[in-house]
Amino acid sequence: MPRIAPLSPPYEPAVARRLEAMMPPGAPPIALFRTFVTNLPMTDAMATWGAYELSRSLSLTMRDREILIDRTCARCGCEYEWGVHVLFFAERVGLTAEQVTSLTHGAADDPCWTDPRDRLLVRAADALHDVADLDDALWADLSAELSDAQVLDLVLLCGWYHAISFAARAARVEPEPGAPRFDDAR
Repeated sequence: MPRIAPLSPPYEPAVARRLEAMMPPGAPPIALFRTFVTNLPMTDAMATWGAYELSRSLSLTMRDREILIDRTCARCGCEYEWGVHVLFFAERVGLTAEQVTSLTHGAADDPCWTDPRDRLLVRAADALHDVADLDDALWADLSAELSDAQVLDLVLLCGWYHAISFAARAARVEPEPGAPRFDDAR
């Protein structure tokens, strides 16, 4: 049961505008966004950064982004946000069922990770989750594969999805209809 009830239509005009801006054209707003708009100034402040993290301006590829988001949300135990991203993006970025399972329950050295870059991203998400840092060896590996801009985007993307995970879990946002659950990825 949600601790903060997501807003439902009809929305006040400012809320309707914000929700419309947060979703693809014609798509109904997801529960997390309807929860966030209960604090419209906070949601307005988050909008620019959130839009950047999901935009083409992010220096990471869409696949990189989704590996990092799915792993971060899974490690944070945020089934809600993990499910939204798996539902909307996993197939689009070419994540196999085995890779989704690994991101949820496995490790960077699982056999499904044949691309060293993918393994490196999982390792980075794990390190940031576990110790909030990238040790010198991991930093060197990342720097050999990614530009400085990409490493910065990686770190802040993982941090952003920690915050999103904290909010979704603490508010007890209920799963979206049709979104997978952690047990579905076994």
